[in-house]
Amino acid sequence: MAKRQVPDDQWIVVQNHEGRYSVWPADKTPPAGWLIAGRTGTRQECLAEITRVWTDQRPAALAGFLAALP
Repeated sequence: MAKRQVPDDQWIVVQNHEGRYSVWPADKTPPAGWLIAGRTGTRQECLAEITRVWTDQRPAALAGFLAALP
């Protein structure tokens, strides 16, 4: 796959199947199991977006399990 042409200081927000977020260089394909989850910007902008949207840092499987308890 060809690299995307973006400035060196551009990052993307990525998310895995457990709902965890991270940042990844925008000119690289995210690693297996991680999908592009929205914002592209500077590293600081992407980290700020993660802080805004990732309010429950428990893995999705654990959050679902606990929600199902009586």
